[in-house]
Amino acid sequence: MCRQEARALSLSPLIRNEAEVELEAWDDPVKGRVTWRTLVSGDRTPSSGLTQGVADVEATEDGAPRVHRHRQAETYYILSGRGVMRIAGVDYPLSPGDVVFIPGGVWHGACAVGDAPLRLLYTFAADSFTDVVYEFPES
Repeated sequence: MCRQEARALSLSPLIRNEAEVELEAWDDPVKGRVTWRTLVSGDRTPSSGLTQGVADVEATEDGAPRVHRHRQAETYYILSGRGVMRIAGVDYPLSPGDVVFIPGGVWHGACAVGDAPLRLLYTFAADSFTDVVYEFPES
C-alpha cells in the first residue's frame, strides 16, 4: 500500500456547519474587504487534497476588484449577490450559479456590485489553507 492510500484510509468523513467555523477577515485597501470561513482544510480538519470555504466579498469604493495570486488553482461558485471577477486583467460579470476556474499563478480578484456582498464558495487544490501563499501587488 502506498503512503497516500494509507493516509486516505486514516481519514474519516467530515460534516461541519458553517456557523461553527471561525470567521476570518481582511479589511485593507490592497486586499479588499472580505470575510470567510474555511470549512475543509488539512490543518483544521481530518482531510487532504482540497481546501474549501465560504467568503463574503464587499464592494470596493472604486468598483475594481482587489487582485492577488497564489500557486494553486482555485474555483469560485457564486452563491448570492452580484459582482465582478477580474482574471489576468479582464473583467467578467458574476451572478448566482456561476462557476469560475482560476489557474494557479494568475492575478485574480472579485468584488460585489451593489449593496449586498458577493457570497461565494471557494475551493483550492491544496491540502490546507496554510499551503496557500497569497501574493498582492505592490501598493
